[in-house]
Amino acid sequence: MRPLLQPIIDEPALLLKEKKLLIIADLHIGIESELFENGLQVPSQTNVMEQRLISILTTHKINDIIFLGDIKHNIPSSTIQERTDVKAFLSIIQAYGALHVLPGNHDGNIDRFLPPAIKLYPSDGFVFEGIGFTHGHRRPSKEVMQCEQVVIGHTHPTVMLTDRLGYRTFEQCWLRSIPLAEKLTEKYPTSTTSEILIMPAFNPLCGGIAVNRDSLLGPFHSLIDVDNADLYLLDGSSLGKVKDLKESS
Repeated sequence: MRPLLQPIIDEPALLLKEKKLLIIADLHIGIESELFENGLQVPSQTNVMEQRLISILTTHKINDIIFLGDIKHNIPSSTIQERTDVKAFLSIIQAYGALHVLPGNHDGNIDRFLPPAIKLYPSDGFVFEGIGFTHGHRRPSKEVMQCEQVVIGHTHPTVMLTDRLGYRTFEQCWLRSIPLAEKLTEKYPTSTTSEILIMPAFNPLCGGIAVNRDSLLGPFHSLIDVDNADLYLLDGSSLGKVKDLKESS
């Protein structure tokens, strides 16, 4: 029986309730320094994200927490403030459950920031409770693609909505897709993956890719049937297929 993954309403967070497992992606702690360099002065989101996450963890009585890549933001090196914030954030959150960290493309040298009790996995993904997890910036392992369900981040999916006056807004969203069978078989001949779920970013400052306008990031763009993917807003609203939103945008 397939594990029941449930997005938490109004939060970019995923729950496997029966296993008390929480998954979040793309914290990008330290992104404020890049925004400042580009002329935008915004307050740090680290404490805000910390409190949001603690609220989720205590509400759902979580035992295990998966950080699905891009915990930190700046590459190739990190600012002193970013290093301090990442270490403090992880030290606080690990009191609420066992932490599992999968490094993303922004997480170079993340091992230097991790408290000893935190489990660090290879960047091509890992399997936990029968589900494949990978950040999405590199080709996933064969073990990940042997899972019926695969969960990724990296793209920061949003949907572009256009009103009658032509005004455009962008909303974070979830994307649930089936893989392209021919491409999947070509790259992973023994794969059993039938569903790929793309998570929105936990950090609201990240921005994202409008999936009904732009291509997905990383190697999964060639594995996923984006046009026929189902799209959901954070409040749980179903907007139908991506291809239908392309036609109306």
